[in-house]
Amino acid sequence: MPSATAVLVHPERNPPRELLDALDQEDVAVALHTADELLGAEGESLPCADVLLAPAAMATRTVREVSRKLSESGTTPITVVYADRDFDTIEPHIRLGHDYLVPPFLPPLVRARLRSCYERAKLGRAMEEIEAQAELLGYERELQIGREIQEGFLPEGLPAPEGWDLDVRFKPARKVAGDFYDAFELVNRRRLALVVADVCDKGVGAALFMALIRSLLRHTAEHSGLQSLIAAQHAAPAGQSSVIPVVGATPLMNAVVGTNGYLTRNHSGQGYFATMFFSVLDPLTGNLVYINGGHNPPLLVPREGGEPRPLEPTGPAVGVIPDCAFALGYAEVRPGDTLFVYTDGVPEARNEQGEFFGDERVLDLLRRPAASGSALLERMDAALRDHIGAAEQHDDITMMAVHRTVTAG
Repeated sequence: MPSATAVLVHPERNPPRELLDALDQEDVAVALHTADELLGAEGESLPCADVLLAPAAMATRTVREVSRKLSESGTTPITVVYADRDFDTIEPHIRLGHDYLVPPFLPPLVRARLRSCYERAKLGRAMEEIEAQAELLGYERELQIGREIQEGFLPEGLPAPEGWDLDVRFKPARKVAGDFYDAFELVNRRRLALVVADVCDKGVGAALFMALIRSLLRHTAEHSGLQSLIAAQHAAPAGQSSVIPVVGATPLMNAVVGTNGYLTRNHSGQGYFATMFFSVLDPLTGNLVYINGGHNPPLLVPREGGEPRPLEPTGPAVGVIPDCAFALGYAEVRPGDTLFVYTDGVPEARNEQGEFFGDERVLDLLRRPAASGSALLERMDAALRDHIGAAEQHDDITMMAVHRTVTAG
């Protein structure tokens, strides 16, 4: 494989010797660090790498923080976790779309994994270079046409069921985006499908996959019959009933499982995948059934204030693992509650000093009551603008607020 660079993280600088030997045989330049060293590094002391190799025993939050830190060097590495024991620690990382390595660390196996990661990183950089060259050569019009076509895949307006207030903010970092959202009616207009997703990377390549994934999800969901339980086998744990009792859950499951199957069968070589939150809401009761495929946990904000409830992942990112299982999650949006769904462009928004907006600031803004979904997004949008200031927007920003109004009397 071509020469590649990797940052290898280990808390004691003592990773498995077999892994080091395999990397050495594959001509991979390895920089060995602890997580604390990387998180404390600044400027030119930050290594630049194609791949981040982190132990699966490390918390997913720490791995994510290290990846963010490394991206400050100008290149965002592909994350791969490794484990030589305690293999159950790999599962949380797979749910976030990370690749993995397990023994035996044989050079051919390591080569195959890293080749995929290397090509994915190379493709992302190539797409960035193509966009830069297009601008330099005066192809702004072509990119504008691409944006207009992409906007045609987004809903012209949002459904407005009685007793609900829905609003969205969508800000691409470039002419075209990898984020997308959707809202449409299902089950003879008795249910409301809500989608927020983020295709890995950004730019033209991500935008093409955004259009593909959005079309697959909506088409499959809208054409899934009420009595079809084909996807139920994927949802039920071993030994439990395969029947999905919630109206709207079958189209939801069919859409996600079908899209994952199509992408892993036909487009695994491109290395693109999407984190997504896809939910089906019953407007009459406020009951919500959802699949969170490796996405930032949406936050259910209670009317009376207090700590927002995260809707954690119920499966991996879509397009990563063939024939994988996606579980269903359930929630209830009570009168006065607001569901806030967002992409990682929100907490990862940077100011001119390179400081992230951060998850804690998002939570602080949500803890304050809001009269409507629109009011909540206005508050969040204003805080993001103040934080980013004159800095360049590094990632697409998408936010959706679903607010259930309080009935008078």
